[in-house]
Amino acid sequence: MLLIDCDFIAYKSAQVCEEGIDFGDDVIVAQSNFSQVLKVFDNELSKVKTAMMEDEVILYFSSSENFRKKISADYKGHRNKRKPLGYKRLVNHCKENYNFVLREGLEADDSIGIDATRYPSTDNIIVSPDKDLRQIPGILWNLDGDVEEITKEQGDDWHLIQTMAGDPTDGYSGCPGIGVKKASAIIEKKDFKWEAVCQTFRERGLSDDDALLNARLAKILQHKDYDYENEKPILWNP
Repeated sequence: MLLIDCDFIAYKSAQVCEEGIDFGDDVIVAQSNFSQVLKVFDNELSKVKTAMMEDEVILYFSSSENFRKKISADYKGHRNKRKPLGYKRLVNHCKENYNFVLREGLEADDSIGIDATRYPSTDNIIVSPDKDLRQIPGILWNLDGDVEEITKEQGDDWHLIQTMAGDPTDGYSGCPGIGVKKASAIIEKKDFKWEAVCQTFRERGLSDDDALLNARLAKILQHKDYDYENEKPILWNP
């Protein structure tokens, strides 16, 4: 089974089919042909299936709401660009025609993390270009040729590395002056890893609360991090 982070594929398919028509007099109209959007999407999905030699897929999409924005107003605050024409219709098409998962308040990454750890299987392959999913134990293909098997320890370490390194594209800064390389070295050298994270934040004038906020923003949910009865995330604690 392929667990596919479909936000990227759907966005790309709709974007390449959008074009602007310039009527002059300051009038430019954007248009799109949905049949073409669907054709591009089906072709991209077929490439994934062929590459992984697997026809069974589950398509995961992100909710328009995001629980991380409730704990940090800056989270993805700069991402205010509209979706390309045809994107929402394509999501609805996928909902009607495929195994489809969209959990309210969660990103596609979180839903994949929940299902991959709730039903762990070496027959499942996570498909996503997003490096965040290196937190989830299992098999990951990044759509760029690299397939890697991630252990639980590697996934946990990557979460703490991302906590320190931050992710400007997602709107959390991590620890000043710490990139992935430095963060990786810190985690590799320490036995008490969370304390090492907090110490790194303190050394740069920040607090343990700052470290915890970044850790919660960085954390991709797993099965144990989701309240199924109330359909809400359980915020990460060390």
